[in-house]
Amino acid sequence: MSTQSTRGIDDAGAPDHPSRSDGFVRGLSGAIGGPLGDHAVALDRPTGRESRFWTAARIVLALTCLTLALHWVQKSPCHDGAWQNNTQYTRFCYTDVLALYYNERLNEGAVPYRDHPVEYPVLTGYFMGALGLPVHAVGQNDPGINQGEWFYHLNALVLGALAVATVAVILALRRRRPWDAALFALAPALMLTATVNWDLLAIGLAAFGLFAWARSRPLAAGVLLGLAGAAKMWPLFILGPILVLGLRAGRLRAALTAFAAALVALVAVNLPVAIPYRENWDRFFELNSTRAIDWGTLWYIGRYLDGKVGGGTGPFEWLNVNIPTLNTLSYVLFGLACLGVGVLGLLAPRRPRLAQLAFLVVAAFLIFSKVWSQQFVLWLLPLVVLARPKWGAFLAWQLAEVCYFVAFYGELLGTSTGKPVFPEGVFVLASTLRLATVVLLCVLVVREILRPESDAVRRTYADDPDGGPLDGAPDAPWLDRWRRRRETPAELAPVSA
Repeated sequence: MSTQSTRGIDDAGAPDHPSRSDGFVRGLSGAIGGPLGDHAVALDRPTGRESRFWTAARIVLALTCLTLALHWVQKSPCHDGAWQNNTQYTRFCYTDVLALYYNERLNEGAVPYRDHPVEYPVLTGYFMGALGLPVHAVGQNDPGINQGEWFYHLNALVLGALAVATVAVILALRRRRPWDAALFALAPALMLTATVNWDLLAIGLAAFGLFAWARSRPLAAGVLLGLAGAAKMWPLFILGPILVLGLRAGRLRAALTAFAAALVALVAVNLPVAIPYRENWDRFFELNSTRAIDWGTLWYIGRYLDGKVGGGTGPFEWLNVNIPTLNTLSYVLFGLACLGVGVLGLLAPRRPRLAQLAFLVVAAFLIFSKVWSQQFVLWLLPLVVLARPKWGAFLAWQLAEVCYFVAFYGELLGTSTGKPVFPEGVFVLASTLRLATVVLLCVLVVREILRPESDAVRRTYADDPDGGPLDGAPDAPWLDRWRRRRETPAELAPVSA
């Protein structure tokens, strides 16, 4: 049976219900009467044939809108931009969107990169200008409006739409597992950080890129991932797993097509700025190369331990001063992690799913990076939903992220006022819990790669619903030959009577 027909049968089947299939949810469901019963006929009908208006997909989309509305309310004390007495910290509502409207001189009509250097990749700068310059133009004619507030609300609408679109993509990729998308829709991290920065722009584009790949359109997938990488760099890391899995499946042509298309899209978006405004364009790279150890990272935890053990001296403190060495070490560790993920992708008992390897690569980048901003949690959200849609470890990770969020704002307030809100050890503990839960998710994903029978998605789908041209493909002949060469003579010899 062809891959396409297999996917069609899978998508038309009865949807998965976490109260039956997920051990954590099944245990919690006891408080409301136990797992979904067989009498729930409407919810058990094949996807697309439900008789009620409130299908699982529509419920999840509505929950996403509710979460985003709560986020808007949570940020409301900062909407007017009149941040006095550290309101942005005491009310947990700081957002770069408002702050950078003024810092990047959008309120003066400055065109990003042409008139002012921007600290983000170019597509994010384009996005800021596309929304900010019209607001400035309207504000010039009507001085009574609050330009910063208008700019924030406009960004919140567009970024919120991208978040809803991301959930729609997850639902399209998991038509038999629609409740998986509820992990994204109900994530506390989404409610707390959705518009802290413009990360949802890259997330939305990357989600569409994954969808195009899943529908066997490698050219479109590459273009979309390249555009996502022009907004934030991390979506480009997804191309590595695509190449590894394409090599394993003997479908390298499709993988190389996606890679080449991403490169062309990335260059095409950057050149109009990089050539005429090279110095302003280079601001993003300059900041990242000269930045010291940032809050909440693995390296920051090490610096704290240096202070406790070595009295302020030690290897991590030395790295904070010798930034080129810190950069090199961070890149080397990330490169080694990528190498390990590549080997795992090639030699695992069964070809891993794309989302599994993509999650591991992006998580490794965050683990070893010297910068781990509060909103970077959003990068992992769609990937972990696609890679490991199980509620237990996911909620533990989200709890750790909420703890970090609170501790982080305490640290910001203490730095601003000069009076510590928490002992430094509290913030370091929160940072350690966040790091540990991400590492735990990585370990669990690796375990499911090595034991594919424990993979929840593979219990629902025959192979990889995100695999596109790789879905259902056998391993390449070269891998079979390599396996045969590794067999020992004892394994090949006939058993004696």
